[in-house]
Amino acid sequence: MKELNIRLTAIEDSEYLTKWFLQPDVLQYFPMYDLKEVDDTVRIWLGYTKYGAGLTAVWNKIPCGMAVLNLQPFKKFAHQCLISIIVDEKYRNKGIGTALIKDLMKLAKEKFKIELLHLEVYEKNPAIRLYQRLGFKEFGKQDHFIKDQGKYVGKIFMELSLT
Repeated sequence: MKELNIRLTAIEDSEYLTKWFLQPDVLQYFPMYDLKEVDDTVRIWLGYTKYGAGLTAVWNKIPCGMAVLNLQPFKKFAHQCLISIIVDEKYRNKGIGTALIKDLMKLAKEKFKIELLHLEVYEKNPAIRLYQRLGFKEFGKQDHFIKDQGKYVGKIFMELSLT
């Protein structure tokens, strides 16, 4: 029987995060273009590990997904937080994204006293259904967020109150 565990993210998880970002199906839903941009994103994402603000999903002892609270450095913004999540394409539709976000919600509320989570997701990203199922509501949209090879891709803003 396979087992899912959620633990705090460690710097050593960087190789997995890099690998997942480079998966073609994943990269289309993130704004990175090349390996340098992926490396920068991994560095920023894992920078939150020193605060205990990242979670890694481990399926049968293999890291398979991560979620992070992008903590705000300013006190006036500390009640709210942008979240990010990624799941290895081989492990999707197994409840890993749901488990990561639920544990991230608990971490946000209990450890960091965050009242509002928000996220940004590209139009047509299948993860939108996951976010809606967990209670996130759309509160805005930017139609021309990305311009890639002459085509525009919109971005949807979603939020969830933890109070």
